[in-house]
Amino acid sequence: MKRVCIIGCGAIGSLYAAHLARVTEVWAFVRRADHARVLNREGLRVSGKHNFSVSLKATTNPKELPDFDLGIVATKATQVEEAIAGAGKHFDKGAVISAQNGLGSEEIIAEHTRGLIIRGTTFMSGTHHSDTHVQYELDTATWLGPYEPRNTPIAVVKEAAELIIAGGLKAEALEDARPAQWSKLIFNSSVNGVSALTGLPHSPHFAAEKDLSDLGHLLHDLIEEGKTVAAAAGIKLHEDPWQMNKIGAVTNHPPSMLYDVRHQLPTEVDFLSGAIAREAQRLGKPAPLHTAVYRLIKGREAAWNFKDENNPVAARG
Repeated sequence: MKRVCIIGCGAIGSLYAAHLARVTEVWAFVRRADHARVLNREGLRVSGKHNFSVSLKATTNPKELPDFDLGIVATKATQVEEAIAGAGKHFDKGAVISAQNGLGSEEIIAEHTRGLIIRGTTFMSGTHHSDTHVQYELDTATWLGPYEPRNTPIAVVKEAAELIIAGGLKAEALEDARPAQWSKLIFNSSVNGVSALTGLPHSPHFAAEKDLSDLGHLLHDLIEEGKTVAAAAGIKLHEDPWQMNKIGAVTNHPPSMLYDVRHQLPTEVDFLSGAIAREAQRLGKPAPLHTAVYRLIKGREAAWNFKDENNPVAARG
């Protein structure tokens, strides 16, 4: 039996933790002491697509963690460094899946563990009702593939996928996960960026292209720009991000970056539009739209702490 640790138990982490706890030993490494206590006392309940409850172990203290065969880092990309720094040594003889949005999390994880690393891209979604209850909504697969700099064997990737499937979730092992990762990167960068700047959830506005003012034109152009950068990087996309956008646009789902902007929290834009802008710069390709989105959202973040001494009332507006 494998021993698994889920690092971060928000909606996605809770879905992994609960399903895997049905077939193996699962620990949750979380930030809040009250979160760990309630998980240890009550376990996790899943509703929606699946309905069941499980018990698991949870802690905030990396010194209490045993060594693991598999880890899944399910924090936001902005939290990976803090989350893996103390826990990384517990995966030195195992493997770690990065399940973040965007690009760059694998490199951060690699700095803190000698274990094998697996690229992970997931489209499943859920609602985190409480620390002990997650609603399973979109039951799509997690795509997994080797992290090339660590020479992760495909056999290890397949074993991780099989364990996730055994728990009741969908997963697919790929020889190369970068096409899937880039498909979601382009989709996420475009949708999250426009949502954060407009205040709209992922709604039908994002696919409308009838009138000159329709947001669908901007989404389409952002996606095409991202596809051009991916092609320049030698990436043949696994899925069409525009089709992904059209499917998601009927859900009215609030993207994570919209939540961050509404609550004035650091966004993942450095790992999304920022990643596309940096890759375009590295390749000598233009990416003016993603670069503009990146800079505008960084500007929004800066505005939250900006103090206008000449107009203190307006500074908080």
